[in-house]
Amino acid sequence: MLVSLNSNTGHRDFTATATDLPINPASLPAVAAGPLPVVAYLGHPGRVAGLPQHLPPGWTVRRAASLDDLNPDEIVLVAAATVRDVEAARDALPTRTMVVALVDEEAPAEIVAGVLTAGADACVRGGQPAILAGHLVACRRRDRAGRWAKLNEQARRY
Repeated sequence: MLVSLNSNTGHRDFTATATDLPINPASLPAVAAGPLPVVAYLGHPGRVAGLPQHLPPGWTVRRAASLDDLNPDEIVLVAAATVRDVEAARDALPTRTMVVALVDEEAPAEIVAGVLTAGADACVRGGQPAILAGHLVACRRRDRAGRWAKLNEQARRY
């Protein structure tokens, strides 16, 4: 039966069983207008050394000197994050700023729960660049979708 299912020679564009879906849609040329994403990180540069090679074209990664060096529309990555670090970032930044906490691979569940409760939008264990990049792209996508949803809600006046 599996042979029969896998021997489909029909061409179905962009359906669940399509054979021509892009493997990494983030690597396709951007069609949306607007500023390109910036990931500003706090912490040791070794924690994010391989990250730029795994992000989509046009994304930039920069090291922030302090919380005062961060801009509201950047994705803030707190490397070796603690609850106190995330609380400080959340207190200093507008609510629209995405804060991502990067914790050690062996971090206990209490640390993960703590940084999420403190206001991190996402928490990533480890720091393998490809996995971290995937989380950052997903955060950006959720942020954009949330902003569009809010605009849609504002347009509806009952």
